[in-house]
Amino acid sequence: MNLTGPWDRPRVDEFLADARIPVRIGCRTPAGDPWMVSLWFRWDGAIHCATGADADVVGFLESDDRVSFEISTNDPPYMGVRGRGRATVTADEDKRILRSLLERYLGGTDNELGDRLLRPDREEVHVRIDPERLHSWDFTGRMPAGPDRTD
Repeated sequence: MNLTGPWDRPRVDEFLADARIPVRIGCRTPAGDPWMVSLWFRWDGAIHCATGADADVVGFLESDDRVSFEISTNDPPYMGVRGRGRATVTADEDKRILRSLLERYLGGTDNELGDRLLRPDREEVHVRIDPERLHSWDFTGRMPAGPDRTD
């Protein structure tokens, strides 16, 4: 994997493991049009997401597995990681990935969204993105923190 930008791999891993913001994924439709979707994720050297088996993006990724992605802060000072890679889509029959994302983003599965997404009749898939290139950026040194931030 090609890594560029100011952060070394341990810093990239730390940022991605701690980030509680969605990954923005760019892909192509079967007609070749650009498409973007935001999904919750977890990181272990690959990006792991969950979505409904009937989501449009599932068919798009099955048609063309090449993706771009970005995980970045929404408030100054801006920082993040972007890149490109290949996506694979597999069934998540026991909803293991979805459960882990509900834990990560909401602190558990005992909530209205968890109840809706974990219904037994809802089919879920695991979207795994294996990065081929990562690029980090960090504007901390040249941009003040936003009004709600103290770091």
